[in-house]
Formats: sequence, structure tokens, C-alpha cells
Amino acid sequence: MIHFLIRTVLYIALAGCLSSAIYYFICLWTAAAFSQRRQRQSLLERNLPPVSILKPLKGMDPEIYDSFRSHCLQEYPEYEIIFGVSDPQDPAIASVDWLRRDFPECNIRLVVCNDILGANVKVSNLEQMARAAHYEHLVVNDSDILVESDYLRTVIAPLVDPQVGIVTCLYRGVAAPTVGSKLEALGIMDFCSSVLVAEQLERGLHFGLGSTLAFRRAELNRIGGFKSMVDFLADDYELGRRIAALGLKVLLSETVVETHLPAYDVRDFLGHQLRWARGVRDARRSGYIGLVSTFGIAWALIAVLAADASPWSWLALAAMLLLRTALGFVVCRSVLQDEEGVERLWLLPLRDLIAVAIWIASFTGHTVTWRGDRFQLKNGRLIRI
Repeated sequence: MIHFLIRTVLYIALAGCLSSAIYYFICLWTAAAFSQRRQRQSLLERNLPPVSILKPLKGMDPEIYDSFRSHCLQEYPEYEIIFGVSDPQDPAIASVDWLRRDFPECNIRLVVCNDILGANVKVSNLEQMARAAHYEHLVVNDSDILVESDYLRTVIAPLVDPQVGIVTCLYRGVAAPTVGSKLEALGIMDFCSSVLVAEQLERGLHFGLGSTLAFRRAELNRIGGFKSMVDFLADDYELGRRIAALGLKVLLSETVVETHLPAYDVRDFLGHQLRWARGVRDARRSGYIGLVSTFGIAWALIAVLAADASPWSWLALAAMLLLRTALGFVVCRSVLQDEEGVERLWLLPLRDLIAVAIWIASFTGHTVTWRGDRFQLKNGRLIRI
């Protein structure tokens, strides 16, 4: 009986290795396709519309002023930047004041959002910021996002096509020196790989990423405004999903933006990963469950144990490590253009094993902690505890 169980575990582990290898090859293919698409990119000069950039704030992020500053250096004819806070004493306001002094020619406004419209205060703020925006084309991105000078032209130009409903972007993480921060950056790299796979296999994206959401006010109004999503944790995903449900395209831009990650210790890293995992679990349940078939290194280690460390099982583990590292190298270099990311690839086995533990833990509860507040998560909605 024990022998039968061990053989069964071995066959399951080998099937996991095979499915993971197939997934890694698909990731490599989609990464190559994205890289080729970027090389063909050409920005045509058009009569680009004026844009309102909405940046909800809560507290300080690493390199927050540099992130703000990058939005004031856009090669774009007309735009405004609207920052929003729910607390008039929020420490991020000092960086906004500094920005105004350094860029008096830029149209920069601060909105204090007095109303709390739901559990997701960020979305509550966005609803109030959108009311204050002057223009019909809106760009929402997180407070810690740093962009290149052609960013606005790149993400707004596709919206000239009425069939394009929303434009979103991949992003790379700039890690602090801590191990937790470096592991977080590797997690972002893996997430970007999964986005590229979803784009290819699902014939386009059907969700958005918080790194960039560029869309028209008309579509926002058609889905009920930000207030219709004010209780959802994954509001970026939800916004893209709802606009896609209107029959419009969700376009993944060729530009890649950047975020400076906090100096996470291991506990902070695990807490952030668990919140993110439970959010994805509720937003894309079937795809999230399917991640079990992509944990190649873990499956290979199980095969080594089940095969009593036979030489062929070590070769299988070595092959999985090689393929996994090659994928990381290609995504860092060709997709994210992240040279520092290549230097972190030695941490991939540790990150992958932690990812398995997080995946299992994500099914054991519904509590998430977000910027110091605790919530229950039910079908993607936040319930304040």
C-alpha cells in the first residue's frame, strides 16, 4: 500500500513537472512576442486629447517625489495631475506641495476627499477625484509609479480607436536591499509573465493592472463610475473586466513602468503576498487554482523524494531549475528591461517554494490587511473588521 502511494505521488509530481515545463515554454513564447511587438512600436503624431491623471494617495511610498516628478516631465500637449487624499494631514501632501513649487507651470491639484463611500478608500477617493477632473480622458496609476517622458502619449494614443476601451501596463519592481523586497520584485516578474500568457491564451486581456489604467470617462460612466467598485479589493482588475464586458478591448501597452518597493522584512513580504494572493483567488478563481500546475521546482523536489533520490530525478530537478532561470532571464531582459532583476535570479528557488506555501495559505482564510486596516474578503468585496 505504501509503495502504491509513493508511486502515485511520483506520477502526480512528474505530471506537475511536465505541466510546469509547458507553462514555462508558453511564458517564453509570449515574452518573445511582447519583445517583438515593442520593437515594432511606432508612435504616430496625432491630435492627442487633454488628459486628467488621477493619483490617489495614502501615506509615503519609497521615492515618492521622484515618482510624482516623472509625471510632470511628460512630452504631451495638455494634461492635469489630480492627487487625492482622505486625510488632510496625510504625509504625502508635503511631496505634492514640493512638486507644485518645483513645477509651477504644471496643472497640479490636490483634492481632499471627505466622504468615505465604501470599504476601499482608494476607490472612494477616485470617485471624488474624477468629479473634479476637467477632461474626458483619464489615467489612473498608483502613487508609487514612475514613468518615462513618452508615457502619456503611449498609453493615450490607442484610445483614439473607439474599439479600445482601456489601456494598461506591465511594471517592474526596484527592490530595496532586503531579502523580502527582492523576493517581492521576483513576484512582480512572475506576475508579468502570467499577464502575457493570459493575453495570448485568452485572445486579449479582460482585466486591468493598477500600474496604469487609461480610459475614457464615457466608459467609466457606462459601468457605473468608481462608486460601483468601491467595496472591491482588486479594483484595477474589476475596472478592466467591466470595460471589457462592454465589448471593448483591453490593450496591454508596450511601455513598462516602474515602482520602488519598500524595504520589506520577511513578515511584511509574506503579509503582502497573502493579501495579493487572496485578492487574485477571488478575482480569477479558476486561473488561480490552476497555478498548482505551474510550481515546477516544488514538483521536481517532490519527485526527487518520491523516487528515493534516483539520479534521473536529480536531472529532472536540474532541468526544471535551468528552464525556470532561463524564463526569469528572458522576462527581466526582454520584457521588463530590468538588469537588476537578473542579479536576483539566484533567489528564484526560494521565491517559488514560498509561493507554494502562500498559495496553500490563501485558501485557509478570508482576512486581509491593507495599509494598516483589516478586512474580511468575500467574493472579491471588502468588509471592514
